[in-house]
Amino acid sequence: MEQWRTFPGVAGQPKLPQVRSDNSSRKSQKTPQQHSKNCRPHSVKVSVHDSTIRKRLGKNGLHGRVPRRKLLLNKKNIKARLSFARKHLDDPQDFWENILWTDETKIELFERSVSHYVWHKSNTAFQKKNIIPTVKYGGASVMVWGGFAASGPGRLAVINGTMNSAVYQKILKENVRPSVCDHKLKRTWVLQQDNDPKHTSKSTSEWLKKNKMKTLEWPSQSPDLNPIEMLWHDLKKVVHARKPSNVSELQQFCKDEWAKIPPQRCNRLIASYRKRLIAIVAAKGGPTSY
Repeated sequence: MEQWRTFPGVAGQPKLPQVRSDNSSRKSQKTPQQHSKNCRPHSVKVSVHDSTIRKRLGKNGLHGRVPRRKLLLNKKNIKARLSFARKHLDDPQDFWENILWTDETKIELFERSVSHYVWHKSNTAFQKKNIIPTVKYGGASVMVWGGFAASGPGRLAVINGTMNSAVYQKILKENVRPSVCDHKLKRTWVLQQDNDPKHTSKSTSEWLKKNKMKTLEWPSQSPDLNPIEMLWHDLKKVVHARKPSNVSELQQFCKDEWAKIPPQRCNRLIASYRKRLIAIVAAKGGPTSY
């Protein structure tokens, strides 16, 4: 009672007006990459606790989540991705099983983890406003090249020094045909590679033609179309779990763990490949959950 006399109206004050609190939800949907305290309506003259705002956002279906990181897509990329997906949507399964999927990735000695949050509704994680655009490759680390087919992992090569067209061609020479032979791909096998300048340079194009290696046309900025990205994720997880203490150990662990990738894992990735194309079409060429 004494508290009430001293501070009248402290208890039982009306809740934040429904209309104004819902404005916070609309603001969060328009600009999801912000802290909840920044969602507070400027017109509200009363103090509103962050937890109140978060509860209201939750009631409106918005939840704080770490934004997905996806490569930045321009209109040309989006058009090419959609065209690729539509062109290959009805390809037979044995077409995908006769491809050697390749890529390079950087594996750091010590795993880094930086968290950010966005407010979004369920099933909207990969909308443009809810992702953080990134560019490829950013400590000690190693760069590796790898390939795989539906029947299992192929060769893995550690890249020493600067990667250029000549180095890339040497990697292809030493690893592609042995991988193709290991997995007994048909004579009509196809090499998948992305559009990195070292892969598409004049000298590399001439080398591929001279060595009769047919490549799969590829839309730029499309790692979600390459199932090897899932294997890179698997590899980094198990390698970091072994806690390498130096670059030499990191290189050896990468080779060891790559060779251990189960053939069943590779087969499942290729067996479900059409789902990636369907996702690209559904996203109209935009980012997908892959």
